[in-house]
Amino acid sequence: MTSLKKRILIASTAAALLAGASLSAFAMGGGDRCDGPGAGQSGPRAEKMHKMMGERMAKRQADLKEKLKLTPAQESSWTAFTAATQPPQMHGMQRPDPAEMAKLTTPQRMEKMQAMKTERDAQMIKRLEAVKAFYATLNPEQQKVFDAETLNHHHEGHMGKRGQHGPQNHPGMKG
Repeated sequence: MTSLKKRILIASTAAALLAGASLSAFAMGGGDRCDGPGAGQSGPRAEKMHKMMGERMAKRQADLKEKLKLTPAQESSWTAFTAATQPPQMHGMQRPDPAEMAKLTTPQRMEKMQAMKTERDAQMIKRLEAVKAFYATLNPEQQKVFDAETLNHHHEGHMGKRGQHGPQNHPGMKG
């Protein structure tokens, strides 16, 4: 019986440690889907990535503008729309330093994460208001084009073209 008690004690201790580690990772934001490889990094590689992302965004905007066939009267609303929907500066959106987070208590870490979420929510509201204002200047045909062109655009580069899910549409993946 002593051997069985030891095994149970060891198994329950291991389970408790794993549960504690999982909870700690969750509390620190380890499960946040925005924390992909390279999130919050700086240096030449990050700068190159930001430059490439900016170029892709500029191309998407130019393509959208061409497809919308904007009138001269709509140009100022387009300019306001593109300015307001630029991604936030990355220095404000970086993941917190793990060493700094480790110094905080769990409630403090969660408060910090909540503050970051509040900032992201405010940026999303700003973008939404910009989209609404621009959308209101479009005629019904332009609105249809805008709707079609912006549908699932966030999937591009991750899942293939226009939200077509599956490994067959992911570069480097074979289905």
